[in-house]
Amino acid sequence: MIELIPAIDIIDGQCVRLTKGDYDQKTVYGNDPVVVAQRFETMGFRRLHVVDLDGAKSSHVVNVDVLRRITEQTSLVVDFGGGIKTDEDIEKAFDNGAQMVTVGSIAVKKPELFVEWLERYGSERMILGADVRNGLVSINGWKEDSKEELLPFLKYYIDHGVRNVLCTEISKDGTLAGPATELYKAIMATYPQLHLIASGGVSCTEDIIKLEREGIPAVVFGKAFYEGRINMAALRA
Repeated sequence: MIELIPAIDIIDGQCVRLTKGDYDQKTVYGNDPVVVAQRFETMGFRRLHVVDLDGAKSSHVVNVDVLRRITEQTSLVVDFGGGIKTDEDIEKAFDNGAQMVTVGSIAVKKPELFVEWLERYGSERMILGADVRNGLVSINGWKEDSKEELLPFLKYYIDHGVRNVLCTEISKDGTLAGPATELYKAIMATYPQLHLIASGGVSCTEDIIKLEREGIPAVVFGKAFYEGRINMAALRA
């Protein structure tokens, strides 16, 4: 079965969702992310994707207190991303309970540092964030596009031991327009060994079922859940 990973994005300590990564298109879905995380756990989820949007914008980890409260008050396996740029940032994430981290910009700007982290912490604890816009990997909270094309970028890190990749099609994120299924199929066809986590655009239960049918290993979703568009009973069936 496809791995189901709900997402909590944090700005100013609140649970929010953006549209296409635009901080001016923000919807607040909860004043306390811990309560939201506990709700996910009660519903039977085991994983949680936490994004520090303040951290992504400011280029250093910000919301570690929220991360710590989530990991202390639930038994969810949390992966944490947003603003991880330095050894201090990644240590903060792990010290405050994250069991995995998602790192994107550093993999583009400082590949030697990301490879060092892979070797130090192990590939099972590192998720390569590959956020894509117009075929290029985007960085710094999606504020700019790099010159890195997606598939060669993935190959470089697969050759260095990466097995977990979170790929967000930015034009789809927060739009409820359906995921970039063809993109994910192309990635899996090229690199079938990956544990690929699809992200962006999930609008309903059927979108998740279609991703599973296409052999996509995992999916992150947020807005569709918060808007009541995902039928958990149907997914369990």
